[in-house]
Amino acid sequence: MSEQRAPLYARVLGSAWHALPAEIREMHDLHSGLTASGTAAVERGRGFLARVVAGAIGFPASAAEIPVTVRFAAVDGVETWTRTFGEQAFSSAQFAGQGRDAHLLCERFGWLTFAMALVVDGGRLELVPRRWNVLGVPLPPWLCPRVDAYESVEAGRFRFHVEIRHPLTGLIVRYRGALSRPEPI
Repeated sequence: MSEQRAPLYARVLGSAWHALPAEIREMHDLHSGLTASGTAAVERGRGFLARVVAGAIGFPASAAEIPVTVRFAAVDGVETWTRTFGEQAFSSAQFAGQGRDAHLLCERFGWLTFAMALVVDGGRLELVPRRWNVLGVPLPPWLCPRVDAYESVEAGRFRFHVEIRHPLTGLIVRYRGALSRPEPI
């Protein structure tokens, strides 16, 4: 498969793509559209600022167990991920970084864009923030939210874990769960 036609994550990871478990590669083997569903647990921060930030992005409300569906759509090298927790949805756009962000995966939530290193470690795919900006204007790294995000496989099932904190707000959101094998849309 040519570099241009390879899925986004395969392009960013290069040869490390092949070190990922098959279940993670399947979730990111995106050429047009996929959908996957499962269940998740969600915990939102309780402080005022944490609630404002989580609400502005559209993060889901707290729930011990909630159905989740993720729709992946790829157009011109950009993947749009629409995550629906129960009835609440939020979206982001993911794309390969350019220039200073080359070799990084960029994810845009509205006006904010995060450039992340994709790290394969012990069968997990970790997303490690390196830089961030608002409308293209770089922001200081010390102000960046702290993110613990990874994908793994347990008992043959794709698992995800995302935790976002900030020194000023504490926990903003933590969601984790499992998704079924992706199906074409």
